[in-house]
Amino acid sequence: RAMSYLLPHLKSGWHVDQAILTEEERVVVLRFGRDADETCMRMDETLASVADKVKNFAVLYLVDIDEVPDFNTMYELYDPCTVMFFFRNKHIMIDLGTGNNNKVNWAMDDKQEFIDILEVVYAGASKGRGLVVSPKDYSTKYKY
Repeated sequence: RAMSYLLPHLKSGWHVDQAILTEEERVVVLRFGRDADETCMRMDETLASVADKVKNFAVLYLVDIDEVPDFNTMYELYDPCTVMFFFRNKHIMIDLGTGNNNKVNWAMDDKQEFIDILEVVYAGASKGRGLVVSPKDYSTKYKY
């Protein structure tokens, strides 16, 4: 069951830019992918279920990489589902232990784990850090 309808979609590159540019207080979480993709469906379920819990410090949006291909090359969106974090117009990187600090490129089914990551991103970003370290190491969980 697709949960993507519960979250706002950004329908153009301009809308994505505006979302990143205009949010001053909260982390902007962008999920790039396709609503019908199985990995995205799982991630969207997690995002939709935590959206209300994190609304004070994070805002979540979905971006369809076919409808809005503007960022596919720039952000190397080659995975079925990619989640990226921005704060005050700055891409916040997170060390997840996977070797890829730019993004989360798998479905996180554990809602509390995702909230923990968001809290770390928010805490670090609001102190001016461009790179934060995940509370959990995912290098063993996800073999690439």
